[in-house]
Amino acid sequence: MEAFRKGLRQLGWVEGQNIAIEVRSAEGKQDRLPELAVDLVNLKVDLIFASATPAALAAKRATTTVPIVIGFVADPVGSGLVPRLAHPGGNITGWTHLAGLELNGKRLDILKKAIPGAARIAALWNPANPVHGPSLKEIEVAARRLKVELHPMGVQDPEQIEGAFSAMTQERVQALTVPPDGMFLAHQARIIDLAARHRIPTMYGVRELAEAGGLMAYGVNLPEMYRHGAFFVDRILKGAKPGNLPVEQPTKFELVINLKTAKALGLTIPPSLLQRADQVIE
Repeated sequence: MEAFRKGLRQLGWVEGQNIAIEVRSAEGKQDRLPELAVDLVNLKVDLIFASATPAALAAKRATTTVPIVIGFVADPVGSGLVPRLAHPGGNITGWTHLAGLELNGKRLDILKKAIPGAARIAALWNPANPVHGPSLKEIEVAARRLKVELHPMGVQDPEQIEGAFSAMTQERVQALTVPPDGMFLAHQARIIDLAARHRIPTMYGVRELAEAGGLMAYGVNLPEMYRHGAFFVDRILKGAKPGNLPVEQPTKFELVINLKTAKALGLTIPPSLLQRADQVIE
């Protein structure tokens, strides 16, 4: 939100002066999203910014007239948000990490390079997130190619997170990959703490989790993309039609490795991987 607000300020939109922002958060409970979206529509807002696929779908179901700017959506065409990226039509535009599905396999590749001896790897996924099914398929393909035993752990409620980590310990998994998800972000501190307590090296899809104590992350620079999301808001509030604004994709993906966490886990990250990292936390 701060990056988004910064982007707005840079474009001349200042809260309390010429713009008001109404924030609604499901706090990781995705079943609350439809009522929150309807609440914003009933407030007669001029525009809705929806972060992540479940929130974007809730906003789409709530209105066909209020402009919607989406962000952090993995597959806007496949999930039914827009018919095409170049000319979305309708009331929706924004940005997508479309390559996000393919990145799931890449994350497993990097995790395996970091821990070559890992033969049993878990994947934490959210069955309630419509892009996590395709994401899991990408992870399964990568697991077969890497000849590792994959243990999917479905979690669609925050109360299930701790049980998932207990199950990982019982299955004797040696590493974990966590694709991006709104609920996982909302409960990142708990996930990072549980990974540390169970001594499970973890790859995340959002760099902030590596910076907060996770072992590593590979994905888009979220603050930069959310700052850029303000560009769409600015254009629409100045009269542009959402359907005429192409949905944009990031072109840069960053690898972050936390050596403090690696040391705590007793891991030595291969120098070749450290050389590839965009950021190494020491």
